[in-house]
Amino acid sequence: MTTSVPIALIQTRTPAGPAAAFAHVEPMIREAAAGGAKLVLTPEATNFLIKDRGRRDAVLETQDGDAVIGKLRDLARELGVWLLIGSAIVKSGHDGDDRAANRSLLVDDQGGVVATYDKLHVYDVDLPTGERWRESAAIRPGDSAVIADTPWGRLGLTICYDIRFPQLYRALAKTGAVMIAVPAAFTVPTGEAHWETLLRARAIETGCYVLAPAQAGEHEDGRRTWGRSMVVAPWGEVLARLDDDEPGVLFATLDLEAVAKARAAVPQLTHDRDFAAPA
Repeated sequence: MTTSVPIALIQTRTPAGPAAAFAHVEPMIREAAAGGAKLVLTPEATNFLIKDRGRRDAVLETQDGDAVIGKLRDLARELGVWLLIGSAIVKSGHDGDDRAANRSLLVDDQGGVVATYDKLHVYDVDLPTGERWRESAAIRPGDSAVIADTPWGRLGLTICYDIRFPQLYRALAKTGAVMIAVPAAFTVPTGEAHWETLLRARAIETGCYVLAPAQAGEHEDGRRTWGRSMVVAPWGEVLARLDDDEPGVLFATLDLEAVAKARAAVPQLTHDRDFAAPA
């Protein structure tokens, strides 16, 4: 296992249509591979971004039937890179539940899907700006944490709103994750207030690299997302970032020895104690 890995985060402004979504992300993935990245990560909702339920259901497919997923798998094989499809919106496969799954897929350099993860925590909020989001109405939450082996160490899979639940990240770190992915489509108000702080906190708490590719800018369906894709090192410093909400590619090289150094300096993952909850 190598001690360093060149990576790239893809920041997108994903269109509403699947064909346009692939046309949008493909050249940036090619740029990432041409720049030497061996692990490439895309944001949440890479296959399309549609707020309207009717329009979404008209293009919704199963994981195996989704054209964008299939083309991205072929692209990973062609380019010889590992590709985290930050998430794709697909049919959940649960009878009697017509909600979709918000699913992250880790694809190896042969185009094989080696791990999938369905977003655990769904975004049901009323923001001070008046924005109201009820992700649970359209997305069936997952029920399992997922960690995957890569040539460079174990990668924990999370999506967007999961970042607010530190117990998930601690569980991934204690199961051996050295990197944790946080593909996202953060709203502007919450992104401006909390995005960097939450990412750095999760890195510090776990001693992991946190890799956060983001949706960015004003989308076809009217939503606005924060962008500012970011790589945070295990000691909590920002290793690389994009400073705006424009689509682009963010390169970084991870020194995986930094994980052991951070955990040796503050061995918090070994200091859990049972305690009684307050009454």
